[in-house]
Amino acid sequence: MKFAIVYYKNNIAGKNIVDQFKKLVFMPQIPIIELKKETIYSEDINEKNYPELKNIDFLVFACTHKSKKGEPSLCLHSAGNWRSAELGGQDGKACPTSSYVLKYLFQKLHENVENNQKVKEKYNITLEATHHGPLIDIPSCFIELGSLENEWKDEKAARVLAESIISLQDFKKQDNWIPCIAIGGTHYCSNFNKIQLNSKYAISHIIPKYSFPITETIIKEAEMKTIETIKEVLIDWKSCNSEERNNLLNILNKFGLKYEKTSNVEKF
Repeated sequence: MKFAIVYYKNNIAGKNIVDQFKKLVFMPQIPIIELKKETIYSEDINEKNYPELKNIDFLVFACTHKSKKGEPSLCLHSAGNWRSAELGGQDGKACPTSSYVLKYLFQKLHENVENNQKVKEKYNITLEATHHGPLIDIPSCFIELGSLENEWKDEKAARVLAESIISLQDFKKQDNWIPCIAIGGTHYCSNFNKIQLNSKYAISHIIPKYSFPITETIIKEAEMKTIETIKEVLIDWKSCNSEERNNLLNILNKFGLKYEKTSNVEKF
């Protein structure tokens, strides 16, 4: 897989992750794109403006994670806006991404944290629901370090994230992985975290409950912006009321998409 790393030059965590990447390995064949404005608003990322992105399969955005609780976190998510675009991108539009790459990165991130006791003791590892910009055509994801300045400057945590990005050199999907989108639950996706890590399902985009009501447009956008063919839809069943479930199932039936409840997923 040919991938590139993208970061904003004034983003503390992004620069930290990239600095650790450079310390770990010298790989001139892996483009590192330094942006002059914040990543979520950088919608000019393409081959025309960055010729080094020619033939690149996937972009990894390295940046800070912020949250009101300030919990130390290592995060992974796809970009896009199911509703209004308040932080870059466009209303109702998602970036293309790969369910396989996201699953692989999430598993590698867990493996690398297991090898670093201090990071393991301090940080929570989590997927996030699809959110914010930029809206670009190259498949991508965000890998983030947060949630406060002390964490953004943490070189040990940044190194773990850099090691996870480097692992994409050896990217290989498993034959039994099932590409899917995930619907329901909270922004930090506790049920989907377990499934992404410990099951055959590979999640691309996540549509959280706060983006309800689900529409045909939202489902089609999530499906079309996954580079693999979606085989099933995962539903956090208990997070949905009966009206929301009926609406969702009607849409899935119309599109011929199978679904599975998170509670029924067999984990390793």
